[in-house]
Amino acid sequence: MISTREKVKQFLSHFSGTSKVLVIINADPDAIATAMAVKRILWRRVNEVVITYFNRITRPDNLAMIEYTEAGIVPLSDLDKSLFDKFVVVDSQPDHNECFSGIAYDAIIDHHPLSCSEAAFVDIRPDYGACATMLTEYMRSLNVKPSAKLASALMLGIKTDTANFTRQASSRDIRAFQFLYKYANMNIVTKVERAHMTEPDLDFLGSAIRNRSIRDNRAFYHAGIISKPDELVMAADFFLSIAGVNWSVVSGVVDKKLIIVLRNDGLRKGAGKTAQEAFAKFGSAGGHKTMARAELDIPLIRKEIRRVNQKALARWVVERITQTAGKKIE
Repeated sequence: MISTREKVKQFLSHFSGTSKVLVIINADPDAIATAMAVKRILWRRVNEVVITYFNRITRPDNLAMIEYTEAGIVPLSDLDKSLFDKFVVVDSQPDHNECFSGIAYDAIIDHHPLSCSEAAFVDIRPDYGACATMLTEYMRSLNVKPSAKLASALMLGIKTDTANFTRQASSRDIRAFQFLYKYANMNIVTKVERAHMTEPDLDFLGSAIRNRSIRDNRAFYHAGIISKPDELVMAADFFLSIAGVNWSVVSGVVDKKLIIVLRNDGLRKGAGKTAQEAFAKFGSAGGHKTMARAELDIPLIRKEIRRVNQKALARWVVERITQTAGKKIE
C-alpha cells in the first residue's frame, strides 16, 4: 500500500508553476468540496486553478452550499478548455458521464469503484465513504490547515455521501470529520442542511407519494418528463424511510434521457451492481452498495420495447429490476 503522503507527492509531481488546471465535476456536495480542496492544495504551486461543472444544480441545499462556502465554481459551457493544460476529475471517473469525454485527464481522484484509469495519476479508494475524506487526508499529509469555509464544505461532503455516517461510512470518514470539526463554521453547515426543499419540491414529493407502487418491499415511482433530476434523488431517499421498504427505484425523463435513481438499505445486493446488470447496455449505470444511478439513451430502450411512452417506460424499469434481481433482491 502506498501511503497518502507518497500519493500526494505523486499527484503534485504532475503540475508545475506554469500549469493552468481545470477541475471538472458533476456537482454535488462531495464533488464541490473535493474540488475546493484540490484548489487549496495546488494554491501557489500552479499558475491557475478553475473548478467547473456541467450538470444543472437545482437542489436548494446544494445552491446554499455553493453560496455560503464561496465555492467559486463556473459552468463548463462558459469556459474555453483550450486555455488549460492540466485536467483533473474528482468524485467521478471519465466514463461516468459523456460530458467528461474528449479530455485527456492528468489526474482522477475518486471513491467510487474503479471503472476508468486513463490518466497519469489515479487514486481510487472505494472503501472510503466520501471523496472529501480522501482530500482531507491529502491536506493533513501536507500540514495544510483548511479555512472555515473549506472545512465546512468538506464536512458537508462527508455527511452527504455517508448519509450522516449511516451509509458506506468508514473509520477514515469519522476521523476526517473529527479533524474538520475543529475548523468548520457550524453556522454554514446548519444553514446548508436546513435548505432542504422548495415548495415545488414538496409538490413533486407529494405526487410521488400519491402515485408510488410498492412490490415485494420495493418502492417504484416514474415521474414522467421532468426538468430537475435532483427531485428523483429526493423521492428515492424519502421512500427508503417507509416501513418495510428496503429498495426504492425512482425514474424520470430529462432532456430525452431516462434517469433512474436507486437506493437500498445496505443489507441486500448492491445497488450499483444491480444498476449495471439491469441498465448498463442502455447507457451509463453504476454506484455504491446502497445508492446508484443510471442515465439511459431512450433510442436504445426503444429497440427493446419498440413503443416508448411514459407508461411503457415505467413498466420497463420495474421489469428490468425484477428480471435482474429475481423475486427478492438478496
